[in-house]
Amino acid sequence: MKWEKLLSGGRFGDGPKSGINQESGRSEFEIDYDRIIFSAPFRNLQDKTQVFPLPDQAFVHTRLTHSLEVSSVGRSLGKGAGEFLLEKFPNLQNLGISSSAIGSIVAAAALTHDIGNPPFGHAGEEAISDFFRLHAEGKVWEKHVRVDQWADLINFEGNAQGYRMLVSKQFGLKLTYATLAAFTKYPRPSLIAQRDIARKSQKKYGFFINQLADFEEMAEVLGVEKISMDTWVRHPLAFLVEAADDICYSIIDLEDGCTMGLVTFEETLKLLKPILGDKLDKDKLKSRTQSQNLGALRALAIGQLIRETVAIFGQYEEQMRKGNFDKALTDMIPSAKALSEIAALSVQKIYRSKVVLEKEAAGFQILEGLLSVFSNALYHHFYAPEKFSGKDKSILRLLPEDFPMKGWGAAVNPYPLLRALVDFISGMTDKYALNLYRKVNGIAFPGG
Repeated sequence: MKWEKLLSGGRFGDGPKSGINQESGRSEFEIDYDRIIFSAPFRNLQDKTQVFPLPDQAFVHTRLTHSLEVSSVGRSLGKGAGEFLLEKFPNLQNLGISSSAIGSIVAAAALTHDIGNPPFGHAGEEAISDFFRLHAEGKVWEKHVRVDQWADLINFEGNAQGYRMLVSKQFGLKLTYATLAAFTKYPRPSLIAQRDIARKSQKKYGFFINQLADFEEMAEVLGVEKISMDTWVRHPLAFLVEAADDICYSIIDLEDGCTMGLVTFEETLKLLKPILGDKLDKDKLKSRTQSQNLGALRALAIGQLIRETVAIFGQYEEQMRKGNFDKALTDMIPSAKALSEIAALSVQKIYRSKVVLEKEAAGFQILEGLLSVFSNALYHHFYAPEKFSGKDKSILRLLPEDFPMKGWGAAVNPYPLLRALVDFISGMTDKYALNLYRKVNGIAFPGG
């Protein structure tokens, strides 16, 4: 793969072009960033779970604050990698590519990295998958769709949902191909002939089957190469987006856990010490509050991890372009062991804490309940009209005005209909999902 094509400023649907917008003087990738940050899907992240569902503490991170932080780290990683690339490939400057432009690609892609996540975080992903995989109201659809479509439904993936939203005409984002590719950590559909477990990029999937043509268009413009008939290699900048996320959730989830009293300050300091090295000045800790100390330690740790990751990117850049490197960059840096120890403690004391598990359990109940109510109404209306009730009729009136309610029936494949339903449910904020669940189940009365 060649950087001249990988950094194309062309927009989805328009084909390749330069990276500078002649009207505004901004790079096309800066425009990507602005379009994302003003979009409705991005604003919805302010009320979606990061780790702690419906947090009472204002300081604790939501998906929105997490995404902004990942984007900030991503910009620094991209600029650092960009300086390396421009030194190695000086001809990129003739194409209007700067280190800042490369930083903007990573920043924009990182800003959207969680945009497809449903309410209640990873528990929400499992709840949607389980509904179609295990519940009678969901399994009833299996005989109406293709095998590859069913694989999408029983393995809901926030990354694929995000890609769907970014290329959807509904939101009108029309991002550059480079930003879309940097976003795509898992360049494959859900159902493939064989998964290579040694490749990090095949751990999950990155687009639904009805976005296959969209992905193929993007890959062709950028020159992203195929590994096999149904899988591609990652765009090299996707490794930086992944690293930005890994750095932030490792350090900041630990910070949140300490703030909430799930991890002691002493434990936090011990875990961060191997990363900080001689940058840790214990004397300065004595004159500041715990909150101030956590902020200072977080900044120092993230700065060090950024430097280490940029250096590793330069080391493996050629192998990435050739498709021979497929690991997480943060697994290769000097601080990898320290991050692994942070992850182990986070699983034990944060991600499996009582407050998280209790609210995740509620998330399962809420999403499965909403899917059951709306799925039943749709199925009765179009595929079992003899069961269509007054309750079903009222439920369907709660769907969005632009929901596709025409053209379905026993002889029609309902996969697009189900995708629209999952769009509706997964696009909800945590509180909206909770409130709607209460209302449709008679637990709370509208306006009460």
